[in-house]
Amino acid sequence: MRCGILGLLVCVLALTAHVAHATVRLKDMVEFDGVRGNDLLGYGLVVGLNGTGDGLRNAPFTEDMMTNILERLGVNVTGEQFRPKNVAAVIVTASLPPFARAGATLDVTVSAVGDATSLLGGTLVMTPLNGADGTIYAVAQGSILAGGAVAEGAAARETRGVPTAGIIPGGARVEREVDFALDSLSEVRLALNVPDFSTALQIEQAINREFAVHAARMTDSGTVILQVPKTGARSTAHALARIENLRIAPASKARVVVDQRSGTIVMGADVRISRVAVAQGGLTLRVEERPLVVQPNPFSDGETVVVPRTAAELEDAPPVALAEVEGGTSLSEIVAGLNALGVAPRDMIDILSSISAAGALHAELVVR
Repeated sequence: MRCGILGLLVCVLALTAHVAHATVRLKDMVEFDGVRGNDLLGYGLVVGLNGTGDGLRNAPFTEDMMTNILERLGVNVTGEQFRPKNVAAVIVTASLPPFARAGATLDVTVSAVGDATSLLGGTLVMTPLNGADGTIYAVAQGSILAGGAVAEGAAARETRGVPTAGIIPGGARVEREVDFALDSLSEVRLALNVPDFSTALQIEQAINREFAVHAARMTDSGTVILQVPKTGARSTAHALARIENLRIAPASKARVVVDQRSGTIVMGADVRISRVAVAQGGLTLRVEERPLVVQPNPFSDGETVVVPRTAAELEDAPPVALAEVEGGTSLSEIVAGLNALGVAPRDMIDILSSISAAGALHAELVVR
């Protein structure tokens, strides 16, 4: 099993090394200034649940909302004992994409607020979605697709997934557009997703080669400014369309990312290790309780006594010789050197942390 895990680790690292120097489209590396989405938020009501809605004693706001909706529809429920079990208050979220026009549809996410146990089979009642400025930009409504399931009996209950949250594909319709005059921009800033001076310089050079003029200028490791008038393009949109598919070979900082929960290790192709010697071992502690019951003789006045007995054992792990890891000049050599120790990936996480503490790991160690 250990060989299988280590083999998988080698494959992951080899794949990382293979794709590290691949070219990437410019639009997958940067965000164009102003071309961004907007988050929307709403508070609504889900109806049609099969007895899995909010307990109105614990969520009185659900009852207030249902009363307001019915009164707007001409139904007077004032003073009535109105406590249905098939309604639930929810928070509705969505993202308004850039340049979305009135009438376009959006996917929305619905999440329970109160103590509802499931939104399966529910229908979201018309809910306005507000932006950060408080303006209503979309309205959501529709049947919810919940991703979980609940099986319940008299003495047991089993839940898979999260039945208190779901989505409505195309469940919101855009009612108001976000005003943004892209063509009025004389300069467009390109913000790198991963700031790096070498990558920013490559982007500047690639854009200038595309237009055969000095239209792009790197200002820092995370920003490249495109001067639209110098490109000679018909509009800002035409200029961005010409550069968004340019291929760039991004340069990135050497990193080793480890996930302690799953034992996953990912190394970049530029990771280097100086020549070090490593030994790995551990202790196994076993503590076992073996109580002894002592009973009195028959028909005697004695008492039954439980005598505690504890067996404690401290065992050294099998000795592991001090192994030397040569200074790696490539990712494959580093992997071969670490695998030569014959340890599991979880133990390798501790080894990498120790190598980093010794100053022999020439990369950023990211522990998650």
